[in-house]
Amino acid sequence: MNLRKEFPLLIIVALPFVYLGYVYGDLPETVPTHWNIKGEIDNWGSKSILWIIPFATTLFAYILLSIAPKIDPKGQIKQMGAKFYKLKFVLVLFLSALALYVLYVTQQQQMSSPQLIFVIIGVFITALGNYMPSVKPNYFIGLRSPWTLESASVWKKTHRFAGKLWVLGGILILVLTLFLTQQQNYVAFISIITTITLIPLVYSYILYKEEKEIA
Repeated sequence: MNLRKEFPLLIIVALPFVYLGYVYGDLPETVPTHWNIKGEIDNWGSKSILWIIPFATTLFAYILLSIAPKIDPKGQIKQMGAKFYKLKFVLVLFLSALALYVLYVTQQQQMSSPQLIFVIIGVFITALGNYMPSVKPNYFIGLRSPWTLESASVWKKTHRFAGKLWVLGGILILVLTLFLTQQQNYVAFISIITTITLIPLVYSYILYKEEKEIA
């Protein structure tokens, strides 16, 4: 491990743990654990369950992304070089921001800015779309379907197409956040995520069938 290179990531991973440790003593024994689409609390639980959040988000993602290049059967992730590090940085940063946001609203016991969650997700999807074309065929990250994994050319074309679509989807989420209510944003978010996920998968299948017919 290149400690100098990984140090900024380790700091980002640690932030939700540090924040939760700082506010933990001031939290009530029972805290909100779930909000409905209106931003209203609809479930409560012990504050100790909050430790799951940083473990299941930033720490888990960091560990998984750190070992993925070592266990990738095709060795394609290593070939991404600096681009994979940047992608890893974006993913960990997003999950850390998300964990901090969840912990903060739990501490406040209300969502003072419920739209902020969609802003965070919109920025993340836009950034992820920007890096998607550089993702090499592998079993851990990217649009892994039977058709993209079967053909390197289908993978490449699909991820180029999906990258543009995800950038547009992320920007659309950010724009809609300015005009829609919490409930409307939730519906729009689900619709956009479904669209930018399914269309590239269908596109990859069409490419694969065309490639097979030519062969």
